[in-house]
Amino acid sequence: MIFAIEEINRNPKLLPNVTLGYKIFDSCHTHSDSLKGTLKLLNEEDETESSYTCAGPPPVPIIVGDAASSQSIAASRLLAPFDIGLVSYASSCTCLSDKRKFPTFFRTIPSDGVQVKALVKLVQRFKWIWVGIVTEDSEYGRFAMISFIEEVSKFETCIAFIEFMSPESTRIKLLGVIETIKNSSAKVVIIFSLEHATKSLAIELRRHNITDIQLIASEAWITSVRLWTKETQEIFSGTIGFGIRRAEIPRLREFLVKLHPSRTPDNPFVEELWRDVFGCRVANQSLEKETSPYKPCTGLESLETIQNAYTDVSQLRISHNVYKAVYAIAHALHNLKSCENGKGPFINKTCGQGSRILPWQLLHYLKEVRFTTQFGEEVSFDKNGDPVASYDVINCQQGDDGSVQFVNVGYYDAALPEGEEFVLNESRIVWHGSQNRVPISICSGICPVGTRKGARKGQPICCFDCLPCSEGEISNQTDSAECTKCPRDYWSNNARNQCIPKEIEFLSFHDTMGISLAAISLFGAGITGVVAAVFLYFLNTPIVRANNSELSFLLLISLILCFLCSIAFIGQPTPWSCMVRHTVFGVSFVLCISCILSKTLVVLMAFKATLPASNVMKWFGPKQQRLIVFLCTLIQIIICVIWLVTSPPLPSKNTKYQSAKIILECDVGSTVAFCCVFGYIGLLGGICLLLAFLARALPDKYNEAKFITFSMLIFFAVWVTFIPAYMSTPGKYTVAVEIFAILASSFGLLSFIFAPKCYIVLLRPQENTRKQMTNRTGKL
Repeated sequence: MIFAIEEINRNPKLLPNVTLGYKIFDSCHTHSDSLKGTLKLLNEEDETESSYTCAGPPPVPIIVGDAASSQSIAASRLLAPFDIGLVSYASSCTCLSDKRKFPTFFRTIPSDGVQVKALVKLVQRFKWIWVGIVTEDSEYGRFAMISFIEEVSKFETCIAFIEFMSPESTRIKLLGVIETIKNSSAKVVIIFSLEHATKSLAIELRRHNITDIQLIASEAWITSVRLWTKETQEIFSGTIGFGIRRAEIPRLREFLVKLHPSRTPDNPFVEELWRDVFGCRVANQSLEKETSPYKPCTGLESLETIQNAYTDVSQLRISHNVYKAVYAIAHALHNLKSCENGKGPFINKTCGQGSRILPWQLLHYLKEVRFTTQFGEEVSFDKNGDPVASYDVINCQQGDDGSVQFVNVGYYDAALPEGEEFVLNESRIVWHGSQNRVPISICSGICPVGTRKGARKGQPICCFDCLPCSEGEISNQTDSAECTKCPRDYWSNNARNQCIPKEIEFLSFHDTMGISLAAISLFGAGITGVVAAVFLYFLNTPIVRANNSELSFLLLISLILCFLCSIAFIGQPTPWSCMVRHTVFGVSFVLCISCILSKTLVVLMAFKATLPASNVMKWFGPKQQRLIVFLCTLIQIIICVIWLVTSPPLPSKNTKYQSAKIILECDVGSTVAFCCVFGYIGLLGGICLLLAFLARALPDKYNEAKFITFSMLIFFAVWVTFIPAYMSTPGKYTVAVEIFAILASSFGLLSFIFAPKCYIVLLRPQENTRKQMTNRTGKL
C-alpha cells in the first residue's frame, strides 16, 4: 500500500499537485481491533488538534481494508451511515455484494459467488460427484458453503458431508472433523477456510495418517507458503484450487528490501518484521530490555540478504489487489478534482469540492471509476461493487528441493463467453500422491451398460444401486439414469445393451410341426380320395346306391377341402392366405355338414315313407337334397363375402403373449363375422346331431343315422375342446391347435360315416347284396 501511494505521488499525470497520505492500523484478525481502528480513523483521536466537528466531514474520506470478510462486514456497517467507502483487497464473502446492507463497500478481490461457479466447473470437469466440504465457521465460510451447495445442486453432484471449524476450534472439535473425513467414502474435500484453521486441519490429517484425500482449496489459502511445512507437505501436495490472478509489480522488491528501522523510526510494523526475520530487538523499541527475549539488533541487518515470504514477489496476488485498491481510490480522486463546474455529476451539474473531500462525493466517483493499470489490466466495479472476476487455477507441487511450487495450470475468467471462461491444462497437473491419474470420488460404482441407477432409500441421488434393465429395455452408456425402451419390432439382448430384431414366429413349412400337420392333411385328403375311388368303383353295388351316392361323393369332396384348407394355415400369413384360410374353412365345413344334414333328413324321411299312406319322400328327392345343400352353403358364402368386404382377416404382429417374439398371425378383422361363421357351422352341426339322434334307433341293419350321430358327437367334442385350448395356447401353437381341430373333426366324419361302408364293400362283399340290405332281422 505504501509503495503504491509513493508511486502515485511521484506520478505527475495522476493527482498532480496532490500528495496522498495514509494511516495504518492492524486489525489483528479480530472484530474488536478492526472496529477500534475504524473509529480511530473516523475520529482522528491521535491528533492533538483537529478541525473535525460532527457537522463537518471526517478526516479520512475512504478506507482500504479489511482482509477478512467478518471484519469488513463489521467495519462497513459502521461506515455506511457516514457514506464512507471501504475498499477491501481480500474480503470475498458473497454477502458483501448486497448493496442494501453494504452500500459503501467495494473490493478488488472477486466475490466467492464467482469462485463457487469456478469450483463447480472444476468438480464437473473431473466428474467428482461425491465431495465433502470443510468450512470455516464464519461469514466467509458459511456463505461460500451455501453458494456452493446451491450451485452444485444444478448438477449430479452430491455433498457427502459438511463440517465447520475455526481458528479457535478445540482439538476435540477437529477430531470430530477428522473422524467424519475418515469414515466418508468421499475422496475429494473442498476447504473454505483461512490459513490458520487449514493448517490445524492438515496437521490432524497427518497425525491420523489420512493421506488419500484430494484437497480443493479456496483462494484464501491456495498460495500460502506458510502452510507448506515438512509436517503438512504430504497432505497439501497435489492440492488444486483457484487463486487470485498473479501480477508483476516492477520495482516492488527493491522498495521492500530497502526497508530499515533507521529510515522509519518508531514504525511498529518494521520493528515486528525485524523480530520475525532477524530475531533481534530494535534499539529504540518500546519493549523493555528486561522482559524481551530478543537480543538487540546491530543495525547491519539487511533484507537484501534474506529470501522469505516477505521478499518473494513472484506470487503477488493479494498484494496486487491492495495495489489496485489504492490506484482505484487515486483515480476516483483524480476524476473528482478534474471535474469542471457545469459538467459535474451532482445537482445543477456541479462538481465536488476539490479542496474539501466529501466522502459521499468520492464514493460517487469510485462507483464509476474505470482505468487500465500499467500491466494492461482494466479495473472497474460493477453495480455490486465487485471487480471483473478472474482466477488462476493453481496446483501445489513439490519441488526437487522439497519446497512448494504454485504451478499455474489454467484460468477462469468470468468476462469471457460461456464455454470459453474455463481453460485447464490437465497435462501439467500433478495430483495428490504424485499421481497422473485423476482421483475418483463417488458414492457408488459406475453402473455398466445394461443397467440403470436405482436410488437408495434415504440417501442422496449419487448413492445408488445398479439395477439390470427390464426385458425390452437397454442402456448402452455407463451410469444411465433410465433404460431406453426398444422400438416395437426390437427386443433387448441378454446383456441389455443392444436392441436386436425380435424373433419372428409363425407355423412354417420348415418346422417339424408344420411338416407333420401338412403331411397329415395330405394324408387325410389322400385317404378321402381313396374312399371316393372305392365308392366310384363299387358305384352300382347296393350299399353305395342305398347311401345316396351323389351326396356321398359331394360329402367326400367337401372333406377333401376340409383336409386341404388346413394347409392354408401353415406358412407366413399374407393378406390372401388370411382371407382364404378362414373363408375356405367356413365354406368347406358348412358344405360337409350340409351334406350330412341332407343325408340325415333322407334317412329319417325314408323310415316315415314306409308307413301306410305316407307320401313324404316326394319332398326329399334328389333335387330337394341338392337344394338343401346349396341353400345351406349359400348362406355361409354370403356371410363370408360380407366379412371379406367389410373387415377381412389380415396379417398382424402379436406381441401380447411373448414380448421377445413377433408372432405373425391372422387377425380376424370383424369379430362379429368370425363368430357368425363359426356359429353357423355349430348351428348346422347341432341340427344334424339332433336329427341323427332321433333316427339312431330306426330298425335298419345298416342304420346310417347311428354313424352320423357318432360322427357329429366327435365333431362337437373336438370343437368344444378346441375353444379353451385355442384361447390358452400362445404363438404358433394356436394355429397348430386350430389345424388339429380341423383334421380331427374331418377324420372323425370320414371314419364314422365311410369306414363301415368301406368295410362291407371291401372286406364283406357277401353282405353287399340287395337281400342283405333289405333283411331287417339281421344283426345291427
